[in-house]
Amino acid sequence: MIITRNGKPVAVLIAPADENDLESLVLARSPRFLELLGRSRKSVREGKGLSEAEFWKAVKARSSGSES
Repeated sequence: MIITRNGKPVAVLIAPADENDLESLVLARSPRFLELLGRSRKSVREGKGLSEAEFWKAVKARSSGSES
């Protein structure tokens, strides 16, 4: 749905298909999230990223309460 003011479009109303769609829409407009994403991409370019195995090991450690 296009919202108009004085006959000119000023906004668009979008119905999200599901929760994931809504979350993606909100995150795409979040300056804080976009800045975090930019920092993360920079870290990966600089070789500071984790392999998939390292990532899941860290997730498992964090969820079990032992952050080693």
